[in-house]
Amino acid sequence: MLVPVMRRAGGLTVLFTRRTAHLHDHAGQISFPGGRAEPEDRDLEATALREAHEEIGLQPDRVEVLGSLHEYVTVTGYRVTPVVAIVDEAAELRLDPFEVAELFEVPLGFVLDPRNHQRNSVIWHGGERYYYALPFGRHYIWGATAGMLMNLYAYLSAR
Repeated sequence: MLVPVMRRAGGLTVLFTRRTAHLHDHAGQISFPGGRAEPEDRDLEATALREAHEEIGLQPDRVEVLGSLHEYVTVTGYRVTPVVAIVDEAAELRLDPFEVAELFEVPLGFVLDPRNHQRNSVIWHGGERYYYALPFGRHYIWGATAGMLMNLYAYLSAR
């Protein structure tokens, strides 16, 4: 999974996708570009770059990989390694309309401001489960995506 940090004239932003409503897994949810590793992928960085190219048309030569965050395990059992990268401001993006309904960006400063971090709960399968959320305008970033952002925040704030 690629966590694309976009270089913009007004500052750094984080790029998100909203998955299309017809997808089997996590339909309509906010996520980062990414998916399963393929046999031809040499490593998780290659997987993240390939998937970002497939889903949003991001050319790998416009990306500077900074590193990976710790593996994130979702409540549904997916094991995700977020690869954080800076994306050149000249990068042209073209979404795959089958998988991606929308692209949007959130200022990195908003993401890293703890006043914008929420920890909520829900009753799920008879028990209380906690999750993170970062509401931004009409977008509700929550669950695994927000959890990965909390890991990014923890990593950067410890520096």
